[in-house]
Formats: sequence, C-alpha cells, structure tokens
Amino acid sequence: MMKTLRHIAALLLILFCVPAGAQNHVRRAMEKARERQEAMARAQVVSDNANASNGAGYLKMKVENGDTTYFDKLPAIYIFGRGRGMNEKSWRQYYKLVWRFARVYPYALASKHLIHQVDSTLDAQHFGFIRRERYISALQKQLFKDFEGAIRDMTISQGTVLLKLICRETGITPYEIIKNYKTGIAAGFWQGIAKLFDNDLKAGYDPEGADKELEELCQIWQRGEFRDLYWSVFWEEPPTVKIPESYLE
Repeated sequence: MMKTLRHIAALLLILFCVPAGAQNHVRRAMEKARERQEAMARAQVVSDNANASNGAGYLKMKVENGDTTYFDKLPAIYIFGRGRGMNEKSWRQYYKLVWRFARVYPYALASKHLIHQVDSTLDAQHFGFIRRERYISALQKQLFKDFEGAIRDMTISQGTVLLKLICRETGITPYEIIKNYKTGIAAGFWQGIAKLFDNDLKAGYDPEGADKELEELCQIWQRGEFRDLYWSVFWEEPPTVKIPESYLE
C-alpha cells in the first residue's frame, strides 16, 4: 500500500511541479515504456502459445504492425445429406438405424477382442474339460458384472442390430459362439429365448444384401467419419459408450 502511495505521489510531483516541456518528455518516456511492456507481454503470450500442447486450449497468434491475429487449424467436417431417392419412411428407418448403431457397435468391437483373447488363452493353456468350464464360467460372471446393466437397457431393435454386428466382427453367429464356448444345449436354450423376441441367434450377416446399410455405417465408423454423420442427422454428439479397457486390449 505504501509503495502504491509513493508511486501516486511521484506522479503528482511530475505533473504539477515539473515544467511543461519536461512533463511532455516524461509522458513520452512513460508511453514508450508502456509500449515496450505491452510488446513484451504479447511476445510472452506468443511464446507460451508456441510451447503449449495442442490440448491446452490456446489459440495461436501473430502480431504484425501492432495488430494481433489469432488463428488455428480446424479439422475437416463432413456433411452427410439424405440419401438420393430416399422417401420419408426410408429416411426414418435410416436415422433409427444410425441411432441404434451408435449405441451398440462398441459392444460388437469388444466382442471381437474378447473372443480373440479367450481363444488365445485356451490355445496357450491347454485346459482340460473341468478347468475349461471353470474358466468360461468365471469369464461369464465377469461379463455379466461388466455389461448386464447396459444390455438390459437395450431395446429389442438394438439387440437385433448388436447380434448382426457381433456376427460381422467375429465371423461366427451368436448361436455358434454359445455352442463353442458352452454347449449345444445352452445354445438351443438361448435360441429359443431369442425367438420369443423375434430374434435369431443363427442369422448371419449379409453386407451385400439385407445388411448393406449396416455395413456402410461400419465403413463410415472405420474411416473416422461417424461423428460427422451423427451430427448431420441429429445435430448433437453421438453417445459415449464406456467399454472396460480389458476388453479392448
């Protein structure tokens, strides 16, 4: 506080006790000093921006002739229009498919990694029948723990899309998965349950026919353009589906 008062007192002395010519000289000196400080501050900001990481949230800047210009490099944005010749009914069916796909495809990708992991473990360990059953049972309990809530919240339509995508990613039908890792009796039981909900665990995946639109969505996802497609349809971010990292390794 005392230091600030001394500064004010000094300025008052300069303004009222120093001759006019000297005052002008002091003012110019003070203005130049202030300009130097501002230039140094701008230079420091430029340096900080240059050294900051991309995730820091700073825009780059350039100072020319006292003017400051901010700039940044923006990623490309893809705008997907409605399919040519698509009527209103077809369009409704399509955006429902996009909505369901966004919510289930990460689980299908996880199933691919999981089956690869299980097969690798079984081949490496050479389990006998009892140890194999214990391993599969323990894995099944863990799957229920990690995914039961999310799966129970799915609609029947989402479940149908998920079964198709699991078949695409793993190369085998859900019926064959249950039969291979459990028993044929278990596979038959779950096939009966699926039939009650108009699903079919034995249904394959036809990328050139019935599942052509689903295959196109998979290709868009793999190209990294699905977020833009979802934005084009719903004007909002696609949902975040959290998958434990152990299923993605």
